[in-house]
Amino acid sequence: MRRPAWHTLAAVHGHTLLTELSRAAFVAELDALTAVYLAAMRPDPAQLPGRRSIMERHVTYDGFRALAVTADAVGGPGAPGGPGQIVAFSYGFRGADGQWWHDVVATALTARSGRALADAWLADSLEIAEVHVHPDFHRRGIGRSMVLGLAQGRGERTAVLSTQDADSPARRLYRGLGFADLLTGYCFPGTPVPYAVMGAALPLRPAAPEARSPSPSRW
Repeated sequence: MRRPAWHTLAAVHGHTLLTELSRAAFVAELDALTAVYLAAMRPDPAQLPGRRSIMERHVTYDGFRALAVTADAVGGPGAPGGPGQIVAFSYGFRGADGQWWHDVVATALTARSGRALADAWLADSLEIAEVHVHPDFHRRGIGRSMVLGLAQGRGERTAVLSTQDADSPARRLYRGLGFADLLTGYCFPGTPVPYAVMGAALPLRPAAPEARSPSPSRW
């Protein structure tokens, strides 16, 4: 079967080649995308059907944009499946009332900081839903390139996301791209794991290299 055409673009402020997936291509590549998610996050495999269903729903949202990176695009050894194998992906969309993440974060942020602040961050936002890199391809700046690529040219006023509330490579990556904590120690319904909700004004203004942590990024 011929796979849907992809659109390739150069990374923003980096050398990784990013592939922009159409909605149809994203759906067609769900097996490859969930394989990257499994390798990166190591969830209970029983959770994968639910994650796939969520991704299928997200592709219908306004402003959906998805990026992928293949093994050959980063010049390294291929993951199983050959040089065209997807080894990283990210996507986002315009946040709106009625979306699960948007609504629970709006409620929590309003409770902690007031409605005005919640509206300032969420009323006109790009929600960055997923950013995942296969462990074999960490430390190449792929995650940074994908986040910058997602945010490039967006019309929203802010970008928001959530990540585990820990001093992790992902958390440091987002801080280096200008994201600040909006909520910390927040547990989404159904999980005891504490998360941080972070936000940044658009366009993103990455920290200068000398201002970022000298520790190498996992991404």
